[in-house]
Amino acid sequence: MQKITMKTPLVEMDGDEMTRILWQGIKEKLLLPFIDLRCEYYDLGLPHRDETDDRVTVEAANAIKKYGVGVKCATITPNAQRVEEYGLKQMWKSPNGTIRAILDGTVFRAPIVVKGIRPSVSTWKKPITIARHAYGDIYKNSELYVPAGATADLAVTRADGSVETKRIHTFETGGGVIMGMHNTDASIESFARACFQYALSVKQDLWFSTKDTISKIYDHRFKDIFAELYEREYRAAFEQAGITFFYTLIDDAVARVIRSEGGFIWACKNYDGDVMSDMVATAFGSLAMMTSVLVSPDGLYEYEAAHGTVTRHYYKHLNGEPTSTNSVATIFAWSGALRKRAQLDALPDLEAFADRLEKATLDTIEAGVMTGDLYLLSDLPNKQKVSTLGFLDAVASRLA
Repeated sequence: MQKITMKTPLVEMDGDEMTRILWQGIKEKLLLPFIDLRCEYYDLGLPHRDETDDRVTVEAANAIKKYGVGVKCATITPNAQRVEEYGLKQMWKSPNGTIRAILDGTVFRAPIVVKGIRPSVSTWKKPITIARHAYGDIYKNSELYVPAGATADLAVTRADGSVETKRIHTFETGGGVIMGMHNTDASIESFARACFQYALSVKQDLWFSTKDTISKIYDHRFKDIFAELYEREYRAAFEQAGITFFYTLIDDAVARVIRSEGGFIWACKNYDGDVMSDMVATAFGSLAMMTSVLVSPDGLYEYEAAHGTVTRHYYKHLNGEPTSTNSVATIFAWSGALRKRAQLDALPDLEAFADRLEKATLDTIEAGVMTGDLYLLSDLPNKQKVSTLGFLDAVASRLA
């Protein structure tokens, strides 16, 4: 069989632990037999990030700027235990956070729905897409331990040299911690614009939520920019498309989401989106059943799985024990990146392959062949639990 050819490379970013095993298996079994795969490879595995003082992460993000489309494996964001385990030079920041800051994008995450897996929220009938702002907040914070007796102030030095300060807290009877976060009007507007454009492209209502009653400046700025941009540029288009833009407090939004039937986009600030996307994915079935794409205002795309590196399964793998790790989200990261590359380069054969790959993956599960996480949830008759690579083999046989 003649392999499908590509014009422009994808930026390929390898990762860590069990998802690194999945990554290699997907390429060997599902991609290379069918595609003359062109990739510019970057190893974002934790040892290589440490070896390069994390320069490789910046290089990968800049490569996405050059080529337009990237696909990323899950990676470790090290804590103190990981620093000791891997013998790292320092506690490197999240590679996802670094890439998102460079690309200034919005992350859209949506559950992958299959027959036999019922959402744990009984009212949900349609997928809920989380639109997550991917810049600033806690992911670019500065934080300090504060000793007893110290006083903490927030200070802004303006361009003219004048300083405005605001008291945070006086730690009279004991120590504590402080944290400073920031965002920019430009990034918030890019986030809002991406959400409005995405809602119009899929013809779905857009919900946005913050806690502006408590955060009367920081969160309120998000609310104001969304409202101003909607009135200035998007109201007429939304009304013509028959969809709505809706703002509410985030606690009210949570209650409304649980009572809803789904089928809308829920836009959240960075940390909120991180948490809520995991809630939505789990409630629809599994963290390994959620797509994730970073879209920048410059038309750059980075596809990845929404979950982590599956550490527990990796240690079982190292000990020679059998594993049954769900690879669906990682497969869909590859199919999403290949489809976008095909659309940008006008390659209908490659786009059709991305569609076939996703269909073969879902058909395999709906035929009753699945990994352990889905086996526990599925109500299909005659279901069969298979190994990590056994699932990839089953998908490959459908593709062939």
